[in-house]
Amino acid sequence: MIHYRAIGRVMGVLLILFGLLMLPGIAFSFYFGSDDKEALIYSVLATVLPGIVFYLFFAKEKQNIRKRDGYLIVTLSWILLSVFGMLPYLISGVVDIWQEALFETVSGLTTTGATIFKDIEVLPPGIMIWRSMTHWIGGLGIIVLTVAIFPLLGIGGIELFTAEAPGPTLDKIHPRIRETSKRLWYVYSGLTLILMLVLYLEGMSFFDAVNHSFSTMSTGGFSTKNASMAYFDSPLIEYTTIIFMFIAGMNFTLIYFSLRGKANKVWHNEEFRAYVVIIAFITLLLFLSVYSLSGSSAEEAFRNTLFQVVSLITTTGFVTDDYTGYNNGVTFIFFILLFSGACAGSTSGGIKIIRHLVFVKNTFLEFKRMYHPRALIPLKIDEVTVTGKIINHIMNFLLIYLMVFVVGSVILSVMGYDIPTSLGAVATTLGNVGPSIGHVGPIDNFAFFSPMAKLLFCFLMLLGRLELFTVLVLFTPFFWKAN
Repeated sequence: MIHYRAIGRVMGVLLILFGLLMLPGIAFSFYFGSDDKEALIYSVLATVLPGIVFYLFFAKEKQNIRKRDGYLIVTLSWILLSVFGMLPYLISGVVDIWQEALFETVSGLTTTGATIFKDIEVLPPGIMIWRSMTHWIGGLGIIVLTVAIFPLLGIGGIELFTAEAPGPTLDKIHPRIRETSKRLWYVYSGLTLILMLVLYLEGMSFFDAVNHSFSTMSTGGFSTKNASMAYFDSPLIEYTTIIFMFIAGMNFTLIYFSLRGKANKVWHNEEFRAYVVIIAFITLLLFLSVYSLSGSSAEEAFRNTLFQVVSLITTTGFVTDDYTGYNNGVTFIFFILLFSGACAGSTSGGIKIIRHLVFVKNTFLEFKRMYHPRALIPLKIDEVTVTGKIINHIMNFLLIYLMVFVVGSVILSVMGYDIPTSLGAVATTLGNVGPSIGHVGPIDNFAFFSPMAKLLFCFLMLLGRLELFTVLVLFTPFFWKAN
């Protein structure tokens, strides 16, 4: 059975935490003397108070959370937080239509980075901070943060971490899941603070450094400038951002191991090696075209190419150059990167390299099995045999991902949008990337889409962020009928 009362108690805790995380926006609003402070204060109260009511009402509930409850909690929590997260936009008046406010919030929490704002720079500072904060919250997952503090509240949460953890991964930091989530947040927070300081020292204002560090480490892509990172026109800032986007696209367990002096685990990881090789190969491939077509110096062409490749593979979505302005070949390669994703266990969205790796290796082994039908030829990643169950899961994931992409593109085309824009918009929202092709390229936004299209994008962003199965399992009849 589903433990609805236990779920209600967890929802209360999440709302309290979520409301408190709006406070930094209020601090910046007071500092800059902007007129959005009242909207943020009302939003905090409107979020925290219902959370307190929920928690107190179900405070005596002692039911343990099971795996099925975990899937329900993860999906419901992202929907609930998306609804309450749009309050600052609506109350402040910077957004008038609730579908647009919901889109911006879901885009932030899922670290997609797509926006409906045509002029970002006119937004009040408190709203800007909240906008970037939604990235930071969604980066490693509000559920993981909650699991870390649940021992203080007497709530167990291993099932939540299983449902929320981004991507399949074979490594474990520690058998105690609460300790694992704490360590992940220590690493995540520490890297954010380091990047914040570095960007400030390199010439960004403190306000811009805070916003862009939130967006970078969460692989989100929201910027305080209409021109994104190109506004700063600083090779030093761009190279720094490239490094930290690359780090954010790594498996956070590997980052933890390297900080503990076990750096050998990083390069011995097969997915990480593939991550490095893919970035290097595609950057070299595109650099030759960009250099010949752009007319810029070799260094600038290399930097712009590397920046965009890392930005799209990690699904960060920052831009320094309009990659759709060269030729169809360059544009198409960048479009393909929307289906990549970085490493499992990172803050990036997308399919993830480990799934591509399993698919490619299994395909080659399948040819070998055709010639040796009686031989048992296992598929191994990092010298560990991948079970048939995991292979089947990954193959199903890839098939469903493709089906969702096709169906979403068809729906958008039927709504009247051109094919490149339909394909690009669905690919980038499902992959949680941000920029794409067509009329949603690096210099465009999502403002022109209809309210219904924006709701479709919200569903796709949530579906992609929670990696399909966590959401889609709720639409199966046996999920609700099972004991």
